[in-house]
Amino acid sequence: MRCGPGHWRRGERHMSPNKLYRDPANGIFRGVCAGIADYFGISVGLVRILTVLGVFVFSFPVVIGYLVLGFVLDPKPSGLYRSPDEESFWRRARVDPKGTVSDIQQKFRDVERRIREAEAYVTSSEFRLNRDFKEL
Repeated sequence: MRCGPGHWRRGERHMSPNKLYRDPANGIFRGVCAGIADYFGISVGLVRILTVLGVFVFSFPVVIGYLVLGFVLDPKPSGLYRSPDEESFWRRARVDPKGTVSDIQQKFRDVERRIREAEAYVTSSEFRLNRDFKEL
């Protein structure tokens, strides 16, 4: 049973939005290509084309790798993301983690700046003057 976003109770598997899953619902055979495409946020057709080209160039390792991934990877759980925004965030985090961290840091800096401005206004004489005028 689920106890929070991305967490399960003891005895059940941990569901992480930052984990590579296979996606059998959108896949052809075991959903490995669909899972890779979903993880990196790219077209599943491109992943399939690259896989087929890989089979022609490195047939044995690609086929063995595909089969191993098909049996080792967990299927993508339903309800992995709470919203499309959360899904978009995790895709950006997987593809460009430094960019995602800097985006979050910039948002915190912006919030801190706005809080400082509000604090400066509330502690200013202008605020007291406006409040006194409203009380008249």
